[in-house]
Amino acid sequence: MNAADGTGIVDEDWSAWETALAQFSAASGLVVSAYDAQGRRRAGPFLQSRLSELLAASTLWHDDGDGTRFEQALASRAAQEGQASAAFCDELCVMAVPLTLFDEVYGAVVYGWTFSRFTSGMACERIARQLDLSGARLWTQARLESPVSPSRMASHTGLLRTLIDSNTRQKEAIARLNELNRMREVFLATVSHEMRTPLSAISLRLDTLLLSKLDDPVRLRRELGAMMRHVSQEARMVEDLIDAAQTRNGQLAMQPEDVSLLRILRDALSTVEPRAAAKGVALMVASLEQADVLVRGDPQRLQQLFWNLLSNAVKFTEAGGEVGVEVSAGAGMHRVTVSDTGQGIAEQFLPEVFGAFNKQQAQNAEGLGLGLFIARHIVELHGGTIAVESAGAGKGAAFTVSLPALQPEP
Repeated sequence: MNAADGTGIVDEDWSAWETALAQFSAASGLVVSAYDAQGRRRAGPFLQSRLSELLAASTLWHDDGDGTRFEQALASRAAQEGQASAAFCDELCVMAVPLTLFDEVYGAVVYGWTFSRFTSGMACERIARQLDLSGARLWTQARLESPVSPSRMASHTGLLRTLIDSNTRQKEAIARLNELNRMREVFLATVSHEMRTPLSAISLRLDTLLLSKLDDPVRLRRELGAMMRHVSQEARMVEDLIDAAQTRNGQLAMQPEDVSLLRILRDALSTVEPRAAAKGVALMVASLEQADVLVRGDPQRLQQLFWNLLSNAVKFTEAGGEVGVEVSAGAGMHRVTVSDTGQGIAEQFLPEVFGAFNKQQAQNAEGLGLGLFIARHIVELHGGTIAVESAGAGKGAAFTVSLPALQPEP
């Protein structure tokens, strides 16, 4: 939901505001309107007094009326300042408070249009001339209504803020439920599609073999090898689902020990080297034979982390491209950067890279999009950080993992 531009609140939501603000107007006797972030009146004006009805008989609240422009300016100020007040023609008190959703301002409520003190005939005449009303009639009506003192207006403001807070909490709860439902739908659609793919391939190969004479050992070995790859793919997805579930509930298994970061990287590289060679992607690795770089961590989880980063780098790099690994040892933190010259990441997608079920569809034809989500949590469980940089689509990407250095015994 994009609340900041005013378009994220649908008509039904403004209709709900109409009911709430009409009740507030009836309880306070004030004129009340609601504006969106573009300055369009979306509810009101709600009128309760004879004075406000007399003012409404003029052009005051027409789309291009003086009152509408006055309220729009006040609503804009409230969005910046949190609350705003002003006096129309130096006499009629008008106030505004912002409307927010998830801390983003999407509009404002403007209220008031009352005298804060007993006015004069000259003041009413001045207002009447600007609105093309009868000054005598306005003065007569003004004398019949009690002014609203600043302390009383403050009480009305407190009541309005309570009403707004209540409605805002309800809207945010509904928005979160809608987002959870959307994520559940994405989860089910992604899992069902991705896990069906290798199963369908296995089933097709088995059907083909069963219809054949099974007298070609070379073909049998080839087909069984392909099925084993599909089984491995399916097993990885199941493991990712289990790891993601354990990550969310804080139960991801960890068995920390003193480990060599360079050994972890060498093992992860040996796993992806065959795939890189088959694809024609060069692995540019700075020397891993330097003085040992030690960290405190789970060796299997760390290898899972770097295998994931290296595997993604190879996957998203075309033949002839390069994948680089650079280790930078530090007194407090050790850093490992895995970079590639592949398809890169568009700027608007960078904040979403480490989310669950986020996939770069252009080349990621397999997997659930959980690898980087799990990788981020593995790094965080080790007290480290992971960051991504990319100059844009087609310009490669670089992932930098920072892990606390193992301090030597005194």
